[in-house]
Amino acid sequence: MRAVDLHTHSTASDGSYTPTKLIDYAHEKGLASIAVTDHDTVDGLDEAVAAGAKYDDLEVIPGIEFSTVNEGKDVHVVGLYIDYKSEVFCKRLDEFRNSRTERNKKMCQKLTEAGLPMDFDELTEKFSGSVLTRAHYAAYMLEKGYIKSRQEAFDRYIGDDCPCFVPREKVTPELAVEIILEAGGVPVLAHPVLYHMSDAKLDALVARMKNAGLMGIEAIYCTYSMSEEQGIRKLAKKYDLLISGGSDFHGANKKDLDLAVGYGHLFVPEEVRDNIYKAHVNMNK
Repeated sequence: MRAVDLHTHSTASDGSYTPTKLIDYAHEKGLASIAVTDHDTVDGLDEAVAAGAKYDDLEVIPGIEFSTVNEGKDVHVVGLYIDYKSEVFCKRLDEFRNSRTERNKKMCQKLTEAGLPMDFDELTEKFSGSVLTRAHYAAYMLEKGYIKSRQEAFDRYIGDDCPCFVPREKVTPELAVEIILEAGGVPVLAHPVLYHMSDAKLDALVARMKNAGLMGIEAIYCTYSMSEEQGIRKLAKKYDLLISGGSDFHGANKKDLDLAVGYGHLFVPEEVRDNIYKAHVNMNK
């Protein structure tokens, strides 16, 4: 059985590989399927799909990863097999992205007030063609000499609990689920272990999202221990959710993390993709 990778990023958001390079690398790695799931954008999907057309043994799955806010902290929702050209979806996505722009402007202001001058226009121009994420802030701050490492940016300034972090307003996990469903896609809660919630809080979040239409959860992920994976699988079973998985590949922007295998031990079997695809087909009959 071949591997699939249902969570990856390109230069359309905060990955270092262009969509074409990402697809070529997926073929080189022998993947059966790759989902391109850039943050809050589908700008790289046309290029990725065109690149995939060269290969008859590789499926390119149109996807997205929405960045939402739950109790003041980021929660990500992946959408798989989305109709990213749908007029309704594109309109909703524009509204969603506008909230990111407003958040970014406020974060620039907070960082500037904290003694780290951040010019929003310069930041945007520097990463032209990409949806701005906190990873771009960290890169900018490192280049300016404000910090000694990218991790320092998150630890001291822009991490969820840091003084310069600004959550996005009215962008809930349920909203992301709704937009993905409208696009005929399968909504998946991404890397829930990374949110460091108590079991009770995570259970409550999943219950809420299930009521909103959540269909899957990322139970196979590059950083999970065996016990963490088992815990998420139990949660999936409790709420009748599909299992999804991926490396969260960002190229050079996540050191030592490789496509398909993560940090060396990741394997997402084709069966995972097959079950998600069947659900996608059934919901769009």
